[in-house]
Amino acid sequence: MDTEKGYPRGFRGDSLRPETSRTSFRSDSMQLDEAQGEIPQENSTNLFLFKNIDSGNLEATKEFLDRNPEALNASLTSNEDRPIHKAVLSGHIKIVEEIIRRIHDPEVLKMKNDNGYTALTYAATGGIVRIAECLVNKCPGLVSVRNAKEHIPIVVASLYGHEDLVRYLYDHTPLSDLEPSDESDEHKGKNGAMLVTNCIVDGLYGIALDLIQRYPKLAYTRDSDNDTAIIALAQTPSAFPSGAHLAFWQRWIYSCIHLEKINNRHEVLNHHNHQYKKPQDHHWYQETLLKQLKFLFPHIRRIYKLKVGHARAKEILDCICQEIPNMDVTQQKDAGLNQALFKAVENGIVEYIEEVMKHYPDIVWFKDSYGLNLFFYAVSQRQEKIFSLIYNMGAKKNILATAWDKLHNNMLHHAAYRAPASRLNLIPGAALQMQRELQWFKEVERLVQPKHRKMVNLKQKKTPQALFKDQHKDLVDQGEKWMKETATSCTVVAALITTMMFSSAFTVPAGYDNKHTLLMVFIISDAISLFTSCMSLLMFLGILKSRYREEDFLRSLPTKLIVGLASLFLSMATMIVSFVLTLVVLLRDDVRWISAPFILLAMVPVGMFGVLQFPVLLEIFCSTYCPRVFDKPSQSRRMFKFWSRC
Repeated sequence: MDTEKGYPRGFRGDSLRPETSRTSFRSDSMQLDEAQGEIPQENSTNLFLFKNIDSGNLEATKEFLDRNPEALNASLTSNEDRPIHKAVLSGHIKIVEEIIRRIHDPEVLKMKNDNGYTALTYAATGGIVRIAECLVNKCPGLVSVRNAKEHIPIVVASLYGHEDLVRYLYDHTPLSDLEPSDESDEHKGKNGAMLVTNCIVDGLYGIALDLIQRYPKLAYTRDSDNDTAIIALAQTPSAFPSGAHLAFWQRWIYSCIHLEKINNRHEVLNHHNHQYKKPQDHHWYQETLLKQLKFLFPHIRRIYKLKVGHARAKEILDCICQEIPNMDVTQQKDAGLNQALFKAVENGIVEYIEEVMKHYPDIVWFKDSYGLNLFFYAVSQRQEKIFSLIYNMGAKKNILATAWDKLHNNMLHHAAYRAPASRLNLIPGAALQMQRELQWFKEVERLVQPKHRKMVNLKQKKTPQALFKDQHKDLVDQGEKWMKETATSCTVVAALITTMMFSSAFTVPAGYDNKHTLLMVFIISDAISLFTSCMSLLMFLGILKSRYREEDFLRSLPTKLIVGLASLFLSMATMIVSFVLTLVVLLRDDVRWISAPFILLAMVPVGMFGVLQFPVLLEIFCSTYCPRVFDKPSQSRRMFKFWSRC
């Protein structure tokens, strides 16, 4: 397990963090297992009370405490757990309320067991808000009592991802417990920094934003896991629109929601509830409708919440970026700025890089331990949105693109290496994956100096072209297999259609004598089906006989597959038209209604083919002829900027 945070979302997987930060702290869940303790077998009275509390037997617990009031402060386990500890740990609200009602001195609730846990610390691990309310109402000072690791309850609750409990405790925790550290108490700042990073990971951006606005130093203070807010934000792609994978209708709803933040930096209700108001513009009617619908449809409500979270995360990033120009190199290193930037590139958070670049343009010269700048790293990670920012660098673009790393790999070498599996798996089919790799290589090849295209690196002693061939042998084989399997299955279908349409052209059924229009439609549809099926058959045979060089996956093979699938779909549709016309003609007028169900059934194969194959066809067409992989400035945009300057 990583550290005490132990996030189920896999947040703490940073390869750049020193190993000491992983082993410095054990997980609270491990301590929680140890905190159970052993029941002293020699004390049968304690064992009886323990069993009643653990099983949730309220009446038996009341009766026992009535007879033995001194048991309220008795130790039930070898770890010095009191009844209130075991009741909170068991999660029985009624028993917790009963025990708290019987406690006259609130300071008793501050008693810790041998592992440094109070009852509220246990409540923070369990996440039941009602239990925390009972404890805090009885003893408000509990929120400031630290455990053995110097964590206050709100930090413990955030470690376990209990969002509702974190919000409740934030309203009752003194801000002095969360402010940055000073010389007298270094652990105080750890709590504030820990809460900020945890809230960013858990999506509680309002709390994190309020703390950073109050104490900007918390954005760069290292927490107990050696992380900072700027690093945590770079490891949370879901905090930004680029990390939200929405369907078309969800993107439309997202675009219709317009938020304008009220500047309440120093006027926050309950510490952090930032308010948003709707602008009175032409979007008002759309937004009013969506505001009403968001309470009716869970999907719309989630999208609304998603956009509010993105807006708050953007404000957190803005607060962080305002401090960067005032930092020297040492402070930037201590804050983890360099580490955060490369982690943001790896996760494809283009908004993060753009915002930091806007406040501090010199980040384009930052390098990692291997000598890679941000755009080199974007190429190796295949993050096209971030790489496309290089086109707006002006003259700096040429300098950034012509550097090389410590192993003499230039940018084209990095494009020649195979993409990470996490990026390749986003593209369906090995053939399209190979096509995308070629598009990356060709694009970077146009950007680097001609001399760099023949440059040999130190490790493999190869040019970029040779390295590309070597790195993509397996992908070429997989693409060849995928193309041949697709072509083989489609060839069988095309051959069957060709055979049927050829025979039906010479065996026109009777009944067309007085129906010249229907006869002409039948002949035309039959001829189209025959010709298109033949064309499809030839295209798929061409795929099967192809040489399968790397360059063939860029245009040649995808074009053949597009023509083959499109012609096969057209031949199948016209074949169905021929069948329907023949069915209508053969039936008499008084029983022609019988053909209606068969006509509907005849449309099913065409519909299934369209549903199953059309998305693949559209994907191949777009990736071949409309490859919007890189957001390059168009010629018209460049001309517009030129004339506007003139």
